[in-house]
Amino acid sequence: MPASSLRLSVAVSLALVVCGLAGCGTVNEKLASGMGEYVPQWAGGLPANAPPRPGTAKYDAYMREQERLRSLPAAERAKLEAPAGQAAAPAR
Repeated sequence: MPASSLRLSVAVSLALVVCGLAGCGTVNEKLASGMGEYVPQWAGGLPANAPPRPGTAKYDAYMREQERLRSLPAAERAKLEAPAGQAAAPAR
């Protein structure tokens, strides 16, 4: 095999590897944003009490509820945030 043919095949192989890696990077970027919601919590996924993603209808409702809770007095907010079956800590 002549030297020029060898150089050409190396150059073509290198170009294919570079293009392949660049393609994987863009695919993984798009998959990572959506697939994180489907990974179980034990495998490093989102916790059960994570807020919804911005831009969804659930996120808008979540933000409205957070704003409503923020406008409540602290005593009422503590009663609502206490787990069911447990009374809120008495104020001193």
